Amino acid sequence: MAREFSFSSPKPSADITLPRASRSVVLMGLVTVLISMSVARLAQLQVLHGDDNRQRAEQNRLRPVPIISDRGNILDRNGKLLAANRLSRSVYLWPKEQPKQKWPQTAAKLSALLSVPASDILKTLEKAGYKSPMPVRVSRDLNSKAFLALAERSSEFPGVEIRAESNRNYPHGDLAAHVLGYIGEASEDDLQANPQYPMGMIVGKMGLERQINDKVAGVWGNRLVEVDATGSELRELGINPPIAGEPVQLTLDLDLQKTAEKALGNRRGGVVVLDVKTGAVLAMASGPKFNPNLFTGRITQADWLRLQAQDKPFLNRALQGYPPGSTFKIVTAAAGMESGKFPPKSVLVSSSSIRIGGIDFYEHGAGYGPIGFPDAFAYSSNTFFYQMGVAVGPEEMAKWAHRLGIGETTDLDLLGLDQGTHGSAPTPAEKQKLYDEGWYVGDTVTMAIGQGLVLVTPLEMAVMVAAIANGGYRVKPHLLASQTNTPATQPEPTGMKPETIATIRKGLIAVVQKGTAQQLNDGSIPLTAGKTGTAEVPGQEDNANYVAYGPVNDPQIAIGIVVENGGFGAVSAVPIAQEIFKTYFKTHK
Repeated sequence: MAREFSFSSPKPSADITLPRASRSVVLMGLVTVLISMSVARLAQLQVLHGDDNRQRAEQNRLRPVPIISDRGNILDRNGKLLAANRLSRSVYLWPKEQPKQKWPQTAAKLSALLSVPASDILKTLEKAGYKSPMPVRVSRDLNSKAFLALAERSSEFPGVEIRAESNRNYPHGDLAAHVLGYIGEASEDDLQANPQYPMGMIVGKMGLERQINDKVAGVWGNRLVEVDATGSELRELGINPPIAGEPVQLTLDLDLQKTAEKALGNRRGGVVVLDVKTGAVLAMASGPKFNPNLFTGRITQADWLRLQAQDKPFLNRALQGYPPGSTFKIVTAAAGMESGKFPPKSVLVSSSSIRIGGIDFYEHGAGYGPIGFPDAFAYSSNTFFYQMGVAVGPEEMAKWAHRLGIGETTDLDLLGLDQGTHGSAPTPAEKQKLYDEGWYVGDTVTMAIGQGLVLVTPLEMAVMVAAIANGGYRVKPHLLASQTNTPATQPEPTGMKPETIATIRKGLIAVVQKGTAQQLNDGSIPLTAGKTGTAEVPGQEDNANYVAYGPVNDPQIAIGIVVENGGFGAVSAVPIAQEIFKTYFKTHK
């Protein structure tokens, strides 16, 4: 029996297979998505970020090399250099020339050669960014030993470049350091406040270098060079030259400045010399000093701590308040005569002591008997001025102190220096406000001879005596020659009567002719005038003070001097004035 065969389609399985047309649609969709993503990314790179990416690509081939500008020279009144520039070498790093992970090893090697902590080097790199195409400076004023070592081992330091550039130089070392100040790299705050500053910009940090920075800094330039894949320079494509800063002339006289600082020596104190007619500062010395050349390279932590330990060498003592001692008797005399209570011919009895308010206030010795203003100044009689001060009162003395330049009537903004303070001759109301304490008769007595609450800076001392020398005008001290004889520095009348000025002048001349400063009357210089002062400092040696002007027949310069713990003014301060006068008269006969 033959078998019968039948053919039938198999049953469909559980898996569903898409038709071919459907698979094509899915595939095309995926392709479209991928292409769309590529187009979107291309659009982002070329359209949205095209400029940035082109710039990055260009920077892989072109390299801008900054060129430091020369800071403008700072000159004395006669054109002599006080601050200039010299050629030096600096070390720069190109962050992109090494992978980020290799820089710590390079920084460690550089640290040993440059005496710069590796952490500081890495901090500088991090601030710039490891992908930055611009170089960053990690060391200035490279010494010859480090230069030779880097040159011999250059293959060990990819991305390290030694570059010759201009650096600040102070040819006279620490001379006029408190006036000139010092320079350093711009801080984060400087860079944020001045977006035009390049990384590593050199700016003034103190003194006139800071005050006139915009004028002397100049504008940095740059070179555009083509480099190969290794960063080696192939050719220069262009140069944008730097613009040097402008020179600035000061009122300082280099010879007088040298003399003032040499005479003050290593002692703490301040000396100021002014032109009595214009207020130009001819010399301003402060001790102890510092050398601003230290800051033209990298100042180490050890150097900084050493400077801080040296009796505050950054403090400009020419602008700090001190008890003026008997130099303040100029103010008391002016107040006495201008009040109308003590005419120029007045005579008072001086004695060994005087009782005021139940308290004895003493003279230097046994007293001088009946004396007038000239002898009271010559012998520096305390009891003469005690009586005058009590009679006119503290308000009158404070008024004339201010008119003669003590306190805020002397404008420190014109000087443009750091750490300057004003003196003080407070009234009873001001004492109450400042110290929450009442006024006592003893305050008046001690104020009359420049003790107690009275403080005067060496600068204000010079302003005070200049007003006597020039016929009653309060000068405005300034340091820039461009300010002299301008409305801003025009001397202002104090309102003193001619007879008051003439009487005080007679007293100051008598001090030199027969009084406490008669060593200046030895014939070595023309006749000058002045007033010594010895100010008590609790628990320490007295301060020595002196104010002076000269020559008496045609006054030209005024001097204010304080020597901390110098003892008697006649012993420590007067010799400084004598040396200054000798230098001045040597060139102004």
